[in-house]
Amino acid sequence: MMVLSIRARLIGAGAVVLVAFLAVAGVALQRAHADSVRAAHYARLQSTVYLLLAAAELDAQGALVMPPDLAEPRLSLPGSGLYASVLHVPSGVAWQSASAVGLSLPFARSAAVGEWRFEEVQGDRGAYLSARYGVRWAGAGGSGVPLVLGVLESRATLDRESQAFSRTLWGWLAGAGVLLLLAQGLLLRWGLQPLRRVAGEIARVESGAQAELQGRYPAELAGLTSNLNTLLRQERVRQTRYKEALSFLAHSLKTPLAVLRNALGQPPGAAQDLPATVAQQVDRMDHIVQHQLGRAMASGAARFVPPLALAPVAQRVRDSLAKVYAAKGVQITLDAPPGLAWRLDEGDAFELLGNLMDNAVKWATATVAVRLWQEGTALRLRVDDDGPGFTQDTQAVLQLHVRADEKVPGHGVGLAVVNDLVASHGGTLALGRSERGGARVDVTLPGV
Repeated sequence: MMVLSIRARLIGAGAVVLVAFLAVAGVALQRAHADSVRAAHYARLQSTVYLLLAAAELDAQGALVMPPDLAEPRLSLPGSGLYASVLHVPSGVAWQSASAVGLSLPFARSAAVGEWRFEEVQGDRGAYLSARYGVRWAGAGGSGVPLVLGVLESRATLDRESQAFSRTLWGWLAGAGVLLLLAQGLLLRWGLQPLRRVAGEIARVESGAQAELQGRYPAELAGLTSNLNTLLRQERVRQTRYKEALSFLAHSLKTPLAVLRNALGQPPGAAQDLPATVAQQVDRMDHIVQHQLGRAMASGAARFVPPLALAPVAQRVRDSLAKVYAAKGVQITLDAPPGLAWRLDEGDAFELLGNLMDNAVKWATATVAVRLWQEGTALRLRVDDDGPGFTQDTQAVLQLHVRADEKVPGHGVGLAVVNDLVASHGGTLALGRSERGGARVDVTLPGV
């Protein structure tokens, strides 16, 4: 199934709406003009009736007398399309204008006195507009004589005017429709230009010609381009993290592998304890792999995840650690508002809280305190323990590009993973001395 472009859809929909609007407007204007022209013709017919009233006279015997010429020239021209009649009701004799000579016309034979009648009537030669009026005319003896005055006009005159107007109207409407469609096409081309620019920039990003979208776009597209740039940056950071993790992993495993190779190359009976050496180096490689995998999996993609309730995550980590370190009997206190939620990937949240709380419990003597709260637009996390605290060597785990094989088990590997994770979210991690006498870790994550 073919999918129409946005421009084709808008032009098609606009053309349908425009044609429908012009059609309705044209019909309305045509009807209004027809009514107006018909009313004007009836008004002229009424004026002609008044002309007949002014010209009509009765002689001494009460017979109708009309002048040979009237002020309306068309009444004197045979077949002009305008015809008049005055009926003398008592005698049944009707006077007709010179224009009606030789024609059989549908003049009315009766009309109520003082009543105007405007209508269309049908005759042998077509339709006519008719106006008639009944009057009682005072004769010489003082008695009133009823007269019926009628005027007919061929409808062809009205039809010609209406047709001329219709041709002009529909011609102009068609021209206006074409011009409006052209203007709409140009406006759509101009209005959709930012989309074409976005498509072009995305194509250049795919080809590697540029790193991200660089143009300035309208407000409707600014959010889209900003989110696309965020995705591109996060993808680059993720790829860089994967490459660095693989590079560091390959470099860090060289030393333990070389030690194992040397141990295996020793002759039987040598003083070196092979099982202890293997166990030591395997444990060392395990820490290296854990650290580099943690760095590689740190997502940092907080903008496109829903807010995560942090208290349940911290409670699950606390319950798990209470089971793992049940023999130590360390008491873990948790201070986290139930309604505190943050845009944080659930895996990142477990990685962050799990490493910090695990390190704290591992080194604590009796108590560990965990606190989460929101400060302004930032998320704050603090973990305190009553252990020996940090040494100068342990501070080195927060330095950039410290090799994993230089870290010792305990605070080192976990904090290095946390440091990378916090950095991927644009936050900060600080180490200090707890009021309990042990270590304190402060994490600050900015709002998204």
